[in-house]
Amino acid sequence: MPGDQWRVVGASIRGTSHERSGLPCQDAHVWNVDRDGVLVAAVADGAGSAPFGEVGANIAAKAATDRARWTLVNQSPKTPRDDQGWHSFMKDTLAAARSAVEQEAKNRSLPINEFATTLIFLVAGPDFVAAVQIGDGAVVAKTSDGGILSLTRPPRGEYLNETTFLCSEEGLANAQFLVARGAMAHLAIISDGLQMVALRMPGGEPHPGFFNPLFEFMEQERDQMAAQGRLSSFLASPRLRERTDDDVTLMLATRVV
Repeated sequence: MPGDQWRVVGASIRGTSHERSGLPCQDAHVWNVDRDGVLVAAVADGAGSAPFGEVGANIAAKAATDRARWTLVNQSPKTPRDDQGWHSFMKDTLAAARSAVEQEAKNRSLPINEFATTLIFLVAGPDFVAAVQIGDGAVVAKTSDGGILSLTRPPRGEYLNETTFLCSEEGLANAQFLVARGAMAHLAIISDGLQMVALRMPGGEPHPGFFNPLFEFMEQERDQMAAQGRLSSFLASPRLRERTDDDVTLMLATRVV
């Protein structure tokens, strides 16, 4: 690796609908950048109908990142050489996350659907991004030449608010896999609470007016604590909460050369 790094901030904020009903925030996010500058990151959104959706989300996000970090340390070469290798890497990561949620359900003697959660996971280096997604949300990237694109998108279900969950029968079969080659200047992962604000639905194209100011903010704000505080304040702002009452998660990563 040539020494490129990622500066990352992320926040999950409880939505006003959950505040009114007394539910916790059911979103979760986890990220890590290793010594070689490889980013692993996960965002999960527990199902609102699942009594332990927030537990499933936290377990899935942590298990996915833990498994990926272990694989990156122990396999040779460190990162897969081709798309088929990345596909196998991501399937293994999803299986580890699913197994961890299944084990939690077994430990509590509860049905797995009580821990239902979506999961978005990515691995990013200086010249690639590999991503996988089960359920809603999206991964958005800004290329080095300024283009903004969705690497993964919310699935188009037959019904509004219909989605797929990690531990459902069709979860792994319906996962989106994507490997993008080339340098990405910025990355963003959003949970479904931001879809109607950040994406042009139903197609899932990103709104430049939403993402460009966030990516500019990441370029300008070099203090990690200050950036974290500003992001949390933005997600909790009345202006944003007027447009979505769901839990929201936003993770931003900027490549530092």
